[in-house]
Amino acid sequence: MGERFKKAIGIEGTFKETVVPMINYCYTNIFIGGAGYIISMYFSIFLTRVVGLDIEYAGFITMVAVIWDGINDPIMGIITDRTRSKYGRHRAYIKWGIPFVVVSYIMLWNSFGLDGQKHPYMTVAYFVIAYVLYKTAYTMIAVPHTAMLPELAPEYNKRTQYTSVSYIFNSVGMIPSYIILLVTLSIFGFSDGLNRDAKTPFFITGIILSLVYAVALYGTFKLVKEPSSLDMKLEPLDLKAAFKEYFDVFKSRAFRQYFGISFFWETARSFYSTTYIYYVTFLANQYKFYPIFNTFAGVFESLAFPLNYALTMKHGKKKCGTIVTPFMILGLAIGLVVQASQPGTSKATFMLILMIMGVIFYPFGMSGIGFVCNNVFPDLTDVDELITGRRREGVVSTCNTMVKQVTGGINTFIVTLILGGFGLDTNSEATEFIEQPASAIVGIRLCVALIPMISALISYVLLRKFEMTKDDHTMIRAAVATKHKYGSVTLTAEERKRCEILSGQKLESTWLGKDNDESQGHTLDKNENGEYIILIEKELEKKRLMEEVK
Repeated sequence: MGERFKKAIGIEGTFKETVVPMINYCYTNIFIGGAGYIISMYFSIFLTRVVGLDIEYAGFITMVAVIWDGINDPIMGIITDRTRSKYGRHRAYIKWGIPFVVVSYIMLWNSFGLDGQKHPYMTVAYFVIAYVLYKTAYTMIAVPHTAMLPELAPEYNKRTQYTSVSYIFNSVGMIPSYIILLVTLSIFGFSDGLNRDAKTPFFITGIILSLVYAVALYGTFKLVKEPSSLDMKLEPLDLKAAFKEYFDVFKSRAFRQYFGISFFWETARSFYSTTYIYYVTFLANQYKFYPIFNTFAGVFESLAFPLNYALTMKHGKKKCGTIVTPFMILGLAIGLVVQASQPGTSKATFMLILMIMGVIFYPFGMSGIGFVCNNVFPDLTDVDELITGRRREGVVSTCNTMVKQVTGGINTFIVTLILGGFGLDTNSEATEFIEQPASAIVGIRLCVALIPMISALISYVLLRKFEMTKDDHTMIRAAVATKHKYGSVTLTAEERKRCEILSGQKLESTWLGKDNDESQGHTLDKNENGEYIILIEKELEKKRLMEEVK
């Protein structure tokens, strides 16, 4: 099986030396994929239908957590980049975050007797604390984990392979988490709808999942081999320098392009995922099919993975996004025409078919740009090193996680404001279908279809303009390695042009272009296949192996 798996994703070397390290690194994705998936699908409606909070209060809880995310993410990025530890700069934080994950995830899914209708302010305060604690735990783990990838997988294609395995493990987290919740709801008699009596199955699910995630996180900490950072030299840091760290990230044109792609893709995804359960429940009157819709979505997102991977390995990292994203836009458009209907009628059957088509097209297409964003991100750290001369994976990865977490959280808050403002009635005491005013239907369509369609289209246009290729990336790494080794590097006119396009500035203003002695003639070498040779890669690999032995 190991050899077949290697062949399927194009990995060379022994299974133990190549695939096992990827698996060890990706255990954390069980938490990243599973925990966030359940929150995105159920937390908002849990707060409104089960706990009894008004929808605006549910949005406020998310908003406060997002503001905290915007504060703690940058702090964590700088901390992990400057950590001296025998475990390396990043790995130890995964272990230290485990207790926070367990406590916060249990708190998120139990109000401990607080009722949103009787004690709204106390209930809001409790869930703000719970969600802020969860966001802290997530940041402690996700930022260092993301920052580790460029170091563990420096090569262009190897990073794609790591990302591909992480996609598999995201599904490993998402699918069992979802099944556990569905089974628990079914056992306690809430498979057809949620009301104020559904607290117990959510509490039990929170306990089970928190323990599953804890084991997965400890697996990454224990098994990943990251070089020691005890001998790392650190520059002085004050508040001004800390702000400059993040300001410098946006100097990179490649990063600005990536930021735009990721921001609008995340906007489309978060508006859709937050609104979807209200769309199914209150617009379409099809809540009993909600698990089936999500199953279809998971299956077709998974089916897109082999295509995305094959296109990436053959044609570059943005190709899959340019091909499959139109399916996402088509799937979103279906939300503009679906209507509520009486069960058993031909109209109901037609609407059900339309909704199934939506949950086939949307996740299949959505996976394309998502795959691009995850694959492109590690390469941005190399462009950043071209500009600054330093490895700043933590700072750059913070900007990546902030796009996802902060954008998603703000959009969730905006969705609740729109739905509440348009008059959506969540009426947590009722179990049957609640007839909604026409304005609420308009609000749902706006959030589940129109805004996501516009955002996805903008992301798609920006993706087509993204310029970094495999040759660009390899050339940059070769140039940076040469500069580190000799203190000077000489580039051809074309190499210089590509560096300036991707960095967004004149070469002389970057670390790579400063203080170059052209007379030294340290040009970039290529092998017989015309590929750039990275001079110090073998030396770094030797050092990495020595650290693992120690």
